[in-house]
Amino acid sequence: MPKAVQYNKGSIIYFENDKDERILILQKGVVILTTTDAETGATETQQLTNGEFFGVKSALGHFPREETATVIQDAVAVSMTVPEFENIFSNNKQVVYKMLRVFSGQLRQVHRKTQALLQNDDNANQQVGMFAVAKSFYDDQNYRACCDVCIKYLTHFPTAFDKDQVAKLYADSKLRYDKLAKKSEQVAAPVDASYSGALKQFMLPAFERFQKKYENEQVIICEFEPGDSFYLIQSGEVQLVKCINGVKKNLDILKPGEFFGEMAILDNSPRSATCMAIGPVECLEFNKANFEVLVTGNPQIAILLLKIFCKRIYDQKRRLKILTIKDNTARIADTFCMFDEMNPTVKPNEKSRRFNMTQADIASWSGLPSEIVQEEMHKFISAGKIQTFDNYMIVANINDMRRIVEFKSVQRK
Repeated sequence: MPKAVQYNKGSIIYFENDKDERILILQKGVVILTTTDAETGATETQQLTNGEFFGVKSALGHFPREETATVIQDAVAVSMTVPEFENIFSNNKQVVYKMLRVFSGQLRQVHRKTQALLQNDDNANQQVGMFAVAKSFYDDQNYRACCDVCIKYLTHFPTAFDKDQVAKLYADSKLRYDKLAKKSEQVAAPVDASYSGALKQFMLPAFERFQKKYENEQVIICEFEPGDSFYLIQSGEVQLVKCINGVKKNLDILKPGEFFGEMAILDNSPRSATCMAIGPVECLEFNKANFEVLVTGNPQIAILLLKIFCKRIYDQKRRLKILTIKDNTARIADTFCMFDEMNPTVKPNEKSRRFNMTQADIASWSGLPSEIVQEEMHKFISAGKIQTFDNYMIVANINDMRRIVEFKSVQRK
């Protein structure tokens, strides 16, 4: 059961980077949260108000604490475990909605900082932005995705001044796609119909009317387009990409049981990323009209959404940390460290790591031009630190990558 805990002035409830999965509610007193800005290194503080939750993201996401909680004036806080939080608050729509909106806003802030570091205009005109997305797919010879984005553009903006230019791009992409499709004539891969326990609740007949199916490389939602629906992946994988200065950058790969598109539902803003099917994909599509009913009638979905936001915020902050590193060698080394953290080995003492990524992936995640990545990777390969293959890389000793990042960080101070 949750319990009230008293804290004296000057005490620390928890430190940044602590592994502590308590969720707390301030009842009385004064508590401040202190964080370090990843970009500037400046200290930021936030004073909590009575009744406010704290420690939620790290607890729900099972991540280290991202701030230090300090007691400024004698305080009392209610402490609870994650299961206790779920049992008590999953049916409290007001609390859950408030958290979802707060987390959505925090994720938007991290996105904006990422845009700034990548020198991308997050406030770009929607039409200009969507055309840039279509052109980036065309330049990558991903003609199916380019066609999809062009269709979405013409659907949303049928009277746009450049509609003829978009229509021409669509026609060219369609012609090229059809030629490639005839040459390959590949048989579509079967969809895996085995569902995990978390997804079985959505396999009821009542959800069949929400089901959508997508083919390989089909664009489900496009960056910059208006958002009026969100999706739950039933089978297959969905890739999240952003168009940065005309070039696609990978954000994440989502798997069955994960949501996407939910941010537009919560804050009525244009899509912040493009979501594309990797192979055949089955999703459930929900719109704004039934979102509230869905969450209210299925408390477990609300909690799942909260956990997804926690993971997204943590992952995006981790990506942001890479982009703040000025030294190119250290930035690439930290990219490997990030992938190691996101894909922990079952053998903690094993130093060698295999990552299913290419140099193009390294360039995308590190935000560096491909020629710089190629130059830096050549140094790693010549030193025997990395081996590269067609679709994967092997890091000889992941600890070497961590030491490079730490050494360069010390040099900057």
